[in-house]
Amino acid sequence: MRILGISMTAVEVLIAVNVLIFLFTLTDPELIIRTLGLQPTAIFRGERLWGLVTNMFVHASFDHILFNMIALFFFGMYVERLIGERNFWIVYFTGGFCADLIYLITSLVGLTNPYIIGVGASGAIFAIMGVLVVLRPNMTILIGFFIPMPLYIFAILYTMFAVFILFQGMPGGIAHNAHLGGLLAGLVFGRHFKEKNEGDSDPYHIYY
Repeated sequence: MRILGISMTAVEVLIAVNVLIFLFTLTDPELIIRTLGLQPTAIFRGERLWGLVTNMFVHASFDHILFNMIALFFFGMYVERLIGERNFWIVYFTGGFCADLIYLITSLVGLTNPYIIGVGASGAIFAIMGVLVVLRPNMTILIGFFIPMPLYIFAILYTMFAVFILFQGMPGGIAHNAHLGGLLAGLVFGRHFKEKNEGDSDPYHIYY
């Protein structure tokens, strides 16, 4: 992809857009998060529907965007090489929408507070991770930058933890329900790519 004559990967474009929007958010965090975030009560009233997309690019704090962009860079660059740029965009935004959907459904049924505004790229990033859980299940990741763990083990443990937290009312202010929505979408996509390309042994150029 070329932007203003500069060749950029999808991941680089996403990181640049997220950082620019975060800098803009610093001008008035409360107003921008309320305007661009995903608030279930507003969506149920048919208001601020753009939040279904814009929430994926808004972050509430420096730590929030830092860790999301680190995860997007390391997981995203690898997945984009595996499945190609076009498929990457599809996975990313579909994963983000699935995260939104689960966030709305859990709010609708009373598992979470429908007045809490959801922001962040985590749902889409979990979709990218979900693709890798299927395509590279034994890939080692470092939990907390120190503890090595196979990716599929992390996915299982995180799913169990997230479901438990969900039924505790989502303490801690982290939308684990949205993460699960993104992860599930990624697993479905990963299975599709694996079946489509069964038998190809090249680990870096198998889905172009």
